[in-house]
Amino acid sequence: MTFLASLSIEGLQQDVPLAKYTAARLGGNVDWLYVAKESNQQLVEVVRAAWAEGLPVRILGGGANVLVSDAGVRGLVVINRVTQVEFGKWHEGRNVSASGGTGLLRLARDCALQGLSGMEWAVGVPGTVGGAIVNNAGAHGGDMAQVVADVVVYDAQTGPQLLSNAELQYEYRHSILKMREDRRFLVLLATLRLSEDDPQAIAGRMDEYNAYRKRTQPPGASLGSIFKNPPNDYAGRLIEACNLKGFQIGGIQVSPVHANFFINTGDATSTDYYALIRHVQEVVASQQGVELELEIELLGEWT
Repeated sequence: MTFLASLSIEGLQQDVPLAKYTAARLGGNVDWLYVAKESNQQLVEVVRAAWAEGLPVRILGGGANVLVSDAGVRGLVVINRVTQVEFGKWHEGRNVSASGGTGLLRLARDCALQGLSGMEWAVGVPGTVGGAIVNNAGAHGGDMAQVVADVVVYDAQTGPQLLSNAELQYEYRHSILKMREDRRFLVLLATLRLSEDDPQAIAGRMDEYNAYRKRTQPPGASLGSIFKNPPNDYAGRLIEACNLKGFQIGGIQVSPVHANFFINTGDATSTDYYALIRHVQEVVASQQGVELELEIELLGEWT
């Protein structure tokens, strides 16, 4: 029995389908799955055990922006649901702290109730604080780079580290953490700087963002935007210009509503999804001369 198998921790499972833990509702099994709910301490214990065995580890929050291979994932996948939000008035304007497993929707609503503005854009965005920090998630002109003060990261080699906003090297849908190929780290906690505003005004903006999302984006299980917007352009416009709206491979279709969204029409597979991604990239490159870069991440083995 391996050390990981010997851990008597609730939530640690073996050979588990990942589909129900991702926004796309697609993908094969993972060797090990741990659903973290209780504390960051227990989360660190399980991940450190996996690292000690040389197992690859991947952290997921809400499973947004991730497409899991039909062949599954080797190693350990952790679903981080450790949720904690605190408000206060700390040094240099820091007034919110949130654990990495906190859902963005909950954080946005809690901040609104406190009369704190800056997270309104996240009201309709799936995922968690940890993933949003790594990917610099954003919408409606806002993103994590504008509000993050510091992030506590647990590193496999050095243990806990405190990274400032500047050290995260934020750019559009990018951070220094996203560039780390080894993925041997955990986002445990973030402190934010938000501005004070009338709670009703904040709620009004959130209602507007929700209404806009419903008007312009397709309903149902979705990975969100598939491709990053190229500089001074939009991926959806480029795809639509190639007459690819409604184009379908297997059970996956380019949305007739928004061309940068792909829709599961029924019996889809991750292989269908990947084939459509590659087809759209090839057509746009050929007809528009633009190489579309993925905003979502491919997890697992792909051919």
